[in-house]
Amino acid sequence: MNVQFKKGVLELIVLESVHGRDMYGYELVQEVSKVVDVNEGTIYPLLKRLTNEHYFETYLQESNEGPPRKYYHITATGILHRSELKEEWLEFSEQVSKFLKEKES
Repeated sequence: MNVQFKKGVLELIVLESVHGRDMYGYELVQEVSKVVDVNEGTIYPLLKRLTNEHYFETYLQESNEGPPRKYYHITATGILHRSELKEEWLEFSEQVSKFLKEKES
């Protein structure tokens, strides 16, 4: 996938993933990788930024497998931001698809 396409939609995919349920970092990498090819070095800085912007809150939870895990929980501000991004993405992708279909004719 084109790197610029990926950058443009990655934040929305992360917000959408955590909207469904609280997740820890590695779990998020796995979830996002189902849609776009990413690695931990891409996701963790994004999670830090989203937390700093108050879209996520974090908490530690004990793990059966090693040290406690940092979980990300979407805030009310994050839910609003997610909704706005989702609306923008749907409108944008619809316009691009419409344009491409018109050019095929």
